[in-house]
Amino acid sequence: MTEDRRRRLSVMEWPHHLLSLDDWIELPEMKEFHVEVVEGVLLVSPRPLSFHQRAVTRLTYWLDEQIPGEFTALQETEMVVAEVPLTVRVPDVMVVPTALVEANPARLAVGEVRLAVEVLSEGSKRTDRVTKFSEYAEAGIEHYWIIDLDPPVSMTTYRLVEEDYEDFGEQSGIAKLEFAGAELTIDLNALITRHAQRP
Repeated sequence: MTEDRRRRLSVMEWPHHLLSLDDWIELPEMKEFHVEVVEGVLLVSPRPLSFHQRAVTRLTYWLDEQIPGEFTALQETEMVVAEVPLTVRVPDVMVVPTALVEANPARLAVGEVRLAVEVLSEGSKRTDRVTKFSEYAEAGIEHYWIIDLDPPVSMTTYRLVEEDYEDFGEQSGIAKLEFAGAELTIDLNALITRHAQRP
């Protein structure tokens, strides 16, 4: 057994206590897994499949091209929801102030996140629609979008209104949205086609 494999197995068995932020930082990188922490408990799941990865990459690019310059769209970046007990989420896409991104942090505080997007995949649907829905609202993320890649591709958008998410509707085809005063256009069907369309 290689040392790298031994380290990864030990991570799967460790720890015997709730993780702290220092514990999380010390974890070895595991690119083949999607890893988060919820109230100190390590959550490890398989990485999503190709359609999901393609959709996330394209959506990040399209958002970054259309949102105001003071904001930047990031893909799969760590977001600290709470330090005690530790909750670290890794949204598929998030939008944060550009000034923060230029400082090149390893992770961002949830209070800096203006928009979080989750793309549904096998094994994540309840988490994205229920658990993260309530976590993100409680943490104060203003916008939360959920994308379902099952044809026809659709997106449900939520906005924080008096500490709860209000459903601003489900869209398919060409989605027309507003963020920070900018009008956004997203071709949802093009998220999973071979040749992406420009926004």
